[in-house]
Amino acid sequence: MAAAGPRSRAAGRPAARREELPSLTFSYQRKMENILADLCGTSPEDPLPVWVHGSVGHCFNQLILNVIPHVILAVVSACFLGTPRYGSGVPCRPGWGCRITASFVLAGLFLADTIPATISQQELGPVYLEVLANGTAALTWFVHGLALLILFRSIHSSTRGPVALALLVLLSLPSFIITLMWYCQSGTAWSPAHPAASSRFAILCLQLACLLVYVIGCFLPTTGRQYFLSINRSWQEDQVVSEPGIPVPDQQRVAEDGESWLSHFFYVWMNPLMKRGYQWKLRQPQDVYVLPRQLQAARVCDRFYACWHKKAAQHQAEEETVSLTSPIIAGGNVDSDAPDSSHRAQEAVRLSSVLHAAFGLRFYSLGLLRLASNLLGFSGPFLLNLLVKFMESQQEPLSHGMLYALGLFAGSFLGAFLQNQFSYEVNKVMLMVRAAVISAIYRKALRVSSSSLTRFTVGEILNFMSRDTSSLVNFCLSFHEMWSLPFQFAIAFYLLYQQVGFASLGVLVLTLPLVPINKVIANCIVMNSKEMLKHKDTRVKLMAEFLRGIRAIKFYAWEKHFSTRINACRAKELRKLRAIKYLDAVCVYLWAALPVVVSIAIFITYVLLGHQLTAAKVFTALALVGMLILPLNIFPWVLNGVLEAKVSLDRIQRFLELMDQDLESYYALDSPSGAAAAVEMRCAAFSWAPVEEESTRQPLPTGTLQLRIENLSVRKGMLLGVVGKVGSGKSSLISAVTGELFKQDGQVYVCDLEQGFGLATQEPWIQFTTVRENILFGREYDARLYKEVVEACALTEDLNILPAGDQTEVGENGITLSAGQKARIALARAVYQEKELYLLDDPLAAVDADVAKQLMQKCILGVLKHKTRILCTHRTEFLEKADALLLIDNGRIVKTGTPADILPLVEAFPKFKDMDKRQKDKAPDEQGQEEAVETEAEESTQTNHLIHKEEEKKEGAVAFQVYKAYWLAVGSWLALSILFSLLLMQASRNVSDWWLSHWISSVSQTANTSVMVCSASPPSPELLLFSIVGLVSPIQAPDTTPVPSNGSLDVNFYLTVYGSIAVANSLFTILRAFLFAYGTIRAATVIHSRLLQRALKATVTFFDTTPTGRILNRFSSDLYCVDDSLPFFLNILLADMYGLLGRLVIITYGLPWIGLVLLPLAALYFSIQRYYGHTSRDLKRLHNVTLSPIYTHFSETLSGLSSIRAMRATQRFELENQLRLEQNQRCLFASNTAAQWLDIRLQMIGVIVVTAVAGIAIIQHQKQLGNPGVVGLALSYALSFTSLLSSLVTIFTVTETMMVSVERTEEYTTDIPMEPQNKLVQVAVDWPSQGLVEFQQVVLAYRAGLPNALDGVSFTVYPGEKVGIVGRTGSGKSTLFLALFRMVELKSGRILLDGVDSQLVGLEELRSRLAIIPQDPFLFSGSIRENLDPQGKRTDAELHEVLEQCHLRDAITQMGGLDSELGEGGKSLSVGQRQLVCLARALLTQAKVLCIDEATASVDQKTDQLLQQTIRQRFADKTVLTVAHRLNTILDSNRVLVMQAGRVAELDSPTRLSQKDGSLFQDLLHSGQQ
Repeated sequence: MAAAGPRSRAAGRPAARREELPSLTFSYQRKMENILADLCGTSPEDPLPVWVHGSVGHCFNQLILNVIPHVILAVVSACFLGTPRYGSGVPCRPGWGCRITASFVLAGLFLADTIPATISQQELGPVYLEVLANGTAALTWFVHGLALLILFRSIHSSTRGPVALALLVLLSLPSFIITLMWYCQSGTAWSPAHPAASSRFAILCLQLACLLVYVIGCFLPTTGRQYFLSINRSWQEDQVVSEPGIPVPDQQRVAEDGESWLSHFFYVWMNPLMKRGYQWKLRQPQDVYVLPRQLQAARVCDRFYACWHKKAAQHQAEEETVSLTSPIIAGGNVDSDAPDSSHRAQEAVRLSSVLHAAFGLRFYSLGLLRLASNLLGFSGPFLLNLLVKFMESQQEPLSHGMLYALGLFAGSFLGAFLQNQFSYEVNKVMLMVRAAVISAIYRKALRVSSSSLTRFTVGEILNFMSRDTSSLVNFCLSFHEMWSLPFQFAIAFYLLYQQVGFASLGVLVLTLPLVPINKVIANCIVMNSKEMLKHKDTRVKLMAEFLRGIRAIKFYAWEKHFSTRINACRAKELRKLRAIKYLDAVCVYLWAALPVVVSIAIFITYVLLGHQLTAAKVFTALALVGMLILPLNIFPWVLNGVLEAKVSLDRIQRFLELMDQDLESYYALDSPSGAAAAVEMRCAAFSWAPVEEESTRQPLPTGTLQLRIENLSVRKGMLLGVVGKVGSGKSSLISAVTGELFKQDGQVYVCDLEQGFGLATQEPWIQFTTVRENILFGREYDARLYKEVVEACALTEDLNILPAGDQTEVGENGITLSAGQKARIALARAVYQEKELYLLDDPLAAVDADVAKQLMQKCILGVLKHKTRILCTHRTEFLEKADALLLIDNGRIVKTGTPADILPLVEAFPKFKDMDKRQKDKAPDEQGQEEAVETEAEESTQTNHLIHKEEEKKEGAVAFQVYKAYWLAVGSWLALSILFSLLLMQASRNVSDWWLSHWISSVSQTANTSVMVCSASPPSPELLLFSIVGLVSPIQAPDTTPVPSNGSLDVNFYLTVYGSIAVANSLFTILRAFLFAYGTIRAATVIHSRLLQRALKATVTFFDTTPTGRILNRFSSDLYCVDDSLPFFLNILLADMYGLLGRLVIITYGLPWIGLVLLPLAALYFSIQRYYGHTSRDLKRLHNVTLSPIYTHFSETLSGLSSIRAMRATQRFELENQLRLEQNQRCLFASNTAAQWLDIRLQMIGVIVVTAVAGIAIIQHQKQLGNPGVVGLALSYALSFTSLLSSLVTIFTVTETMMVSVERTEEYTTDIPMEPQNKLVQVAVDWPSQGLVEFQQVVLAYRAGLPNALDGVSFTVYPGEKVGIVGRTGSGKSTLFLALFRMVELKSGRILLDGVDSQLVGLEELRSRLAIIPQDPFLFSGSIRENLDPQGKRTDAELHEVLEQCHLRDAITQMGGLDSELGEGGKSLSVGQRQLVCLARALLTQAKVLCIDEATASVDQKTDQLLQQTIRQRFADKTVLTVAHRLNTILDSNRVLVMQAGRVAELDSPTRLSQKDGSLFQDLLHSGQQ
């Protein structure tokens, strides 16, 4: 005993401290009981008796059945007091009149009832109780009457009003009936001896009559639906303040604004939208509510930019203060520094500080909601403890149990409600941040100088808008988690310590080391994720290049090369993904196994310290352990989210700090010479990078070209021609005029600068819209001007041919137009803008001589004759009528003068052989004979002028086939193993908890026996713990407590079994984690492989009619989803499903009667989930469908930046972006709110389950049926039921949304048209060895239902023959090559190569044996060596030789040789140089048949002649087919093939055809000569 003393005293001190909480609780409880007893006039032992003398207790009736329903009605009614009024003059409806009158009369009656109640003094009940009940009721009915009055004057007037109000009125009915029955039974109803009682009975009857009138009023008919709709419509017109440029159609309802509190809290305003979704009526973004005013993009952006400018002004003021005090800074030129200082001020503005200023207050105040919901979360375990103690006790009154159950209900209800509101409000802030950041990035892209923009690739900039913005937006959630999780942990740990004392330290010992371990794992995952994203970016970039050059890749038969490169990137990506998933599996294992391990540690320690386990302690501890582990598990991920947001913020900040185009400092305000010039430059030097950066930077896309203009003056109204060889700096001169370059020195003056320029760039920029919209470019439609422009730009014929004329939609980047058409539409757009200064960069390159002549005469020298024009071109034959010419070389003006002076210096421009035949006038009817537009233009269907099909939005649930596809991708056996391991894991987890409850039950029985035996022995006061009823009750020290002889054996037995179950659970958990990781990686591998193979084999038509962005989406975001997001959510979903199943089994086992509640709730749960599922899926799909246009518009803007800025259209484009963003935000907001709508309803189901479990437990306890151990377990499970139900549906919906990605990839792997893969003939290795090409009655149409592009074409080209192919635009010239390469399959006829039918030869074999130089030069990022020879078959000597022959060797050497990188799309070379690289490829090939499609359109005359010579020498013995616009390139051909309307019109030698009167070739020659 003596030895035990010090230890016992030491242990007693913390126990004594722990004693304080229960004693405080106890004293508070006693006080409450006394107050209740005084109010009710009952005994303190049972202050609120439910049943008295065979009927319901009066106090219970008044407090529980009367006061509480009235309080609820008052609160809900008060919620409607803020409903906005709808006008005046609303006609009175009898139903509303009855209800309003009844409410105010009832208020008066309850007040009147207080008088006899006070007089009668205790006759019916205690006075204070009666005053409380009547006062509450009077106030309630008064508030309710006011609420009805306000609702009657709102849009609800034509309905019966909110149903909730009518139903809540009936809650107080049971109390009325019970009181009425009491009067009848007691006989005091009409007794003269009891006048007070009689008058109260009379008042009661009047009250019931009023209630009856109220109910009748609810059922009286209301006005027609039509009237209601018209009211609603006009109400919306009042409500919606439409922002400029953001129209809000009448029939679209505004979300949330003007709704009552109740509608806000329970999202009643969402019901019509949910109903539409359930009826499959959500088909387009217009079907979704308009955003609330505070969330509308225009408002949010205005607020954000106001804060931005305020911050910038503050920084500028600070800088100016510093500069005034610093003599060094102040000594500079103030004027020249002014713009610079404002730029520095813009640079100094931090995005984070602006977001903080704009949305900070609202965002931080939401922390209060979070705090309150966290605190309410702890009421659960606290009340659970009290309730289980009540179950274990036999003495505690029933009213205590009912109070605890009521407390559980109130705590879970309020906690759920506050958590829901927090999520909803945070979502709104996230939407604001998203709108602000996306707008800021877009606005910056419009303002930043082109040369600065080259620091980032288009992909990176798009990433800022997508991935980085998402990271930043998600920070809003991470921030509140970051402070609330440690807070939750601290509170939970303190409560656990209160329960089990030092045993709780086991939690810290086990869990805290896991936090750094988890952090290390999380860091490894983040590191691997970054690496994986790098590989993903590379793969997507490769894929983008593959799609951009798909035509050329198919011509060259490079699919295998690209497939190998893409698969190599994918393999690296999968390696990192594997690492991530296995690390993730370790994490899952650690945290899934932890609750069981921690529980074991706590309970074993507790028992070994000599304490006795009780059900209250065990299940309170279990609930708290769950609350402890969650924050620890989530915290590292939250930290990672915060760090990711920081990285994204820095990346976006770097972009926002790029230098803007500073037009004020770039242009001089006055002409340097004082002359009336349109453009002037003096001693001006330009570069593509700012001076200070050139030394530190990598070479920029235009090589090392510097532009120096000593003296240039362009007078108003003149036509200035700019000539020079490829890469001499002609395009750079135009960029210098528009301000797209960095000006290092000198002066630049442009007249009427604010009006902008008419710009036609060398690579025409075409928007993804109709032809008309492309030409109008935001201006009003002026029929006369439009017609004039279309004619001048030679577009009339083309528009006649197009299926819907100028309403035909052109593909992305104008993919459905020929190069010539693109150039002319871009020119027409510039002309239609009616500017004073026109900058035309080689618009004549891609058109034939006839069209070029028309453009020159009718447009440049016609419509634009009074404008100032600067024209860069290689087609010097058209420059004779220019006012002056500028010869430029290596970035400097070599000479300026008249055409007569300059043209001889350029290689003599072509004079055709004198055919001395007079030119025939072209017959007017011949103009209309030309058939469908060449190449893809013919693909536009005549029935539907929209080239691209609107991205399909599948309807309904994700099809079973999609789940089956994913199941098969994982592998059936593997999938079954995963499900079985999950079952074992969950079963072992539930069995361990059940064993614990079984142990407690048996121990408590043993303990009871033991106490009875040893009751005489004096208690030892050393170890103090909570007793069953909350009083301090001693427990014996281990060495003094009489224990039955087998007690220690029992404890050992229970511990052994418990430990074994935990070990089994641990093994099953790790098995499940790794099997799942392996399965999902396998699925990701299979899905990508199938998708890529299908895309490689798809037809060209598919690529032409599908926007690149849409296909890329499958390979980027959809695949990322399949790789990463889907497995993550699927994992949680499966765990939650099994978890729910396990909980239901245990709850039903513990409380069989709960089945009666669970069955209807399950039906309700599934119906709500199904109802929500329909709408949620459609809203998610609408969100995805409206997201693509934002990115498409942004990438389109980036590619056309110079045109947009030159034509001063930046504001319009900014507004367009805002409209697209607004539409997407609408769908996102609706989708988020639908999730909250569901969440609050499911939380309420959870609240009902918790309350029902508590109620049934109390009933079972009263009937002495319950086992406290099992009931405690059921209750602890029920507490987490609310969050689990909500989580399950949310996760299920998210998973289903993620499955949409599988659906989309599956759609491409099964549905897209494929090229025929059959190979019927085996050809020789050197086939075709001769080069004989025969077309026999070839008929070809691009798609069924379209006119024939080739209509019975027959001709033969003999081995080694050179044939030129000519014809007007749209005659079918290029289509011949498409047929030859089998890019489009023939309808009928045959094409023979050396006598072999090309349709019998394998596609890859056929294409690899032919050579082509395509119309659009295609280069991919990589070295020059890779671009020339992707298969790596050639030696360096051979490569250098072909570069020499193509006059590229010097340029390539200057760039750094064969291994120098070309950049995205070959940016480092000019357009002409890119065409030369394609020619070099053809020179490397050994093919016997070469096809040339306008290969030298962007090359100057001199280079062109040298190249023609090279082609003649190198292909002397080869068959060469050349499509030409410059007729001089084919005049020395053996024969010329003239195409017209898809048929062969003429085929003969050029000399014969040119001398033949009336021949089409002669017409073409003469029109080219003029």
